[in-house]
Amino acid sequence: MDTLNRFLFDNHPIRGEITRLEQTYQAILDNHTYPVAVQTLLGELLVVTSLLTATLKFEGDIAVQLQGDGALSLAVVNGNDQQQLRGVARVNGDIADDATLKDMVGNGYIVITITPKNGERYQGIVGLEKETLIGCIENYFMQSEQLPTRLFVKTGVHNNKPMAAGILLQVLPANDNTDESFEHLSALTETITSEELLQLSTDEILYRLYNQEEVRLFETHEITFKCICSRQRCEDSLMTLPENEVDEILKEDGGNIDIHCDYCGKHYSFDAIDIAEMRSKRKVNYH
Repeated sequence: MDTLNRFLFDNHPIRGEITRLEQTYQAILDNHTYPVAVQTLLGELLVVTSLLTATLKFEGDIAVQLQGDGALSLAVVNGNDQQQLRGVARVNGDIADDATLKDMVGNGYIVITITPKNGERYQGIVGLEKETLIGCIENYFMQSEQLPTRLFVKTGVHNNKPMAAGILLQVLPANDNTDESFEHLSALTETITSEELLQLSTDEILYRLYNQEEVRLFETHEITFKCICSRQRCEDSLMTLPENEVDEILKEDGGNIDIHCDYCGKHYSFDAIDIAEMRSKRKVNYH
């Protein structure tokens, strides 16, 4: 099971989160043949989105999206307050296994979009001023929330399966003079190895890092892969197009429109009879 846990230091005004992802990460990589560097970046993006989602205090959705003019033109992970995640990347050229963030994205930026179920939509744009995705997201926290935040993210292979995991440390709001505590706990967390973060249980990781501290571990939240695509959504999209345009697509595609979901790989097929039924149903609903 993929999991997220929150934890709190009793003797320091600092909170933490730890997330561990295997099945969700695998689901995002399925049905795609991404270059190695893109697979790693998607793992990092998945962990970051999970940790960001856990910081939200409301019901709603979040999207963390990388855009640029490089061979990797898009990488996005969507999540919600239920820790349901999905993600996809678009690659338009060759990417070396050791490519850096800048090598892949080129001139680009990160867009973080938060959409509460009740309330106004918020969007923040983060420049790629640091060499890594993690550095850029830490910058985002300092600029938007003015809360010192550290992210420690690892990706790799465990039990012959891709895995990604991460730890977030953040100073609690309205706390001053926390620099020494934050630096101390950050230095401890910095010692975590990829093998430990990917292989040990949450309890073991916290003991390994903070056995001299008083740490409260809260309940475990399950993380799952969930795609929101459906046949009905595809129908709704087709019905927004002019009828002559849909007819032209039908003609060009041999009498069958195939809609493919990039997130989960599902295909939804519509022939001329399906289109006629959709149009008929739409006219009835209008009247």
